[in-house]
Amino acid sequence: MITVHHLNNSRSQRVLWLLEELGLDYQIKFYHRNPKTMLAPPELLAVHPLGKSPVITDGDLTVAESGNIIEYLLERYGADSGLLPAAGTAERLRYRYWLHFAEGSAMPWLLLGLIFAKMPGAVPVLIRPIAKMLAQGMRSRVVAPQQERQLKFMEAELDKDGWFAGAQFTGADIQMSFPVEGLRARGGLDARYPRLLRYLEAIHARPAYQRALEKGGPYELLR
Repeated sequence: MITVHHLNNSRSQRVLWLLEELGLDYQIKFYHRNPKTMLAPPELLAVHPLGKSPVITDGDLTVAESGNIIEYLLERYGADSGLLPAAGTAERLRYRYWLHFAEGSAMPWLLLGLIFAKMPGAVPVLIRPIAKMLAQGMRSRVVAPQQERQLKFMEAELDKDGWFAGAQFTGADIQMSFPVEGLRARGGLDARYPRLLRYLEAIHARPAYQRALEKGGPYELLR
């Protein structure tokens, strides 16, 4: 039995979604963030030394990192699912690229934006005006231009044939859901990017996505 160690408001929602797409049996062990720090609880340290989510256990195996988990599940259980492009194809190369782009390129800028947004409230009152000015400057001059460049890039990729790895929905689209949802919530994704908005509508309408949300519970991105 696969166990998903599921942290609220986290990337592990994607793992639940993939398991629903594959139709695999699994169980969920729930963990809740500290409401003040928003950090994962120490109980997750018993599962993985970093104490973070997502992480799954499958028999004697412990698998962490969302991209790694998606690759593991698809290679072990999803060869005939249609979610993993055939080896040696252009679609497989695109699939692998977007699987890594999600966390390696998109998420760092989203997290920087979140840090700068929260920075003024995390410093002493006397220097908050200066901190606010610095944070706004970094967000507008550094973070926002990078996010805009990425949004244009993603929009152009989807305009080719509808999904991130080609004409067929794949695990890359599951992996990319988190940063695209984050960009919609906080990163400037709006009507200028109709393809990305249609992508969000399409994934949210998938029955497996909706079942995963019911089982994992609603989540808020980048709080």
